[in-house]
Amino acid sequence: MSTRRRIYLLRHAEVAYFDEQGQPLLPDEVPLTAAGRRQARRAGAALAGVRFDRVLTSGLPRTVETAHLVLAAASTVPAPVEQWPELRELVPGRLADLAPEELEAAFLGAFAGVLPGPTRFLGGETIDRLFDRVLPALERLLGDPAWDTALAVLHGGVNRALLSFALSGRRLFLGAIEQAPACINVLDADPAGAFVVRAVNATPWDPAYLAGRSTTMEDLWAQYRGSRPA
Repeated sequence: MSTRRRIYLLRHAEVAYFDEQGQPLLPDEVPLTAAGRRQARRAGAALAGVRFDRVLTSGLPRTVETAHLVLAAASTVPAPVEQWPELRELVPGRLADLAPEELEAAFLGAFAGVLPGPTRFLGGETIDRLFDRVLPALERLLGDPAWDTALAVLHGGVNRALLSFALSGRRLFLGAIEQAPACINVLDADPAGAFVVRAVNATPWDPAYLAGRSTTMEDLWAQYRGSRPA
């Protein structure tokens, strides 16, 4: 019998960072879109029957809302939805502080290749700082023996850090691990802390990835560029 424990690691479902007039919204407060709510329900349906002993979110509304929708659609006995602020998304800098000619590269290069620790996300938080807060949180979760199956609904950058660590065993950030809205990743952890990565970026709402070939950061750049005055 396996002694591995399982983490279903999800990214929050789709949100809109700009309103209908193209004005930016506060990223810490954005709710899911109608499409995002459908994505979350589809992810929950794919997890039907799974009993979660722990349910983690970053506490930001988009992760909490996604977690509740997933749990409702999975039709399992609900566990309390926890808020772990150390698992919040990378904090961007002020885009106004970036030169106009730097903006496109900042967006499109945010998760390009293997990112060195000092790399700043959109001029803000570094990859090193992300690992500094995310890895102790993972250690804290694994240090609790009272759970077998956990659901963690987090963010694209955070998930990349966790998946990269699970795959490499070190603080290596693999930016090319795409994280679509409401995607499901599956990690099994053994008692020694080694991981088996069973699934990455599975999207029950679009299993063949027919929605397109752009990345989330490319989509975000298109939204930002479209919101700026010509």
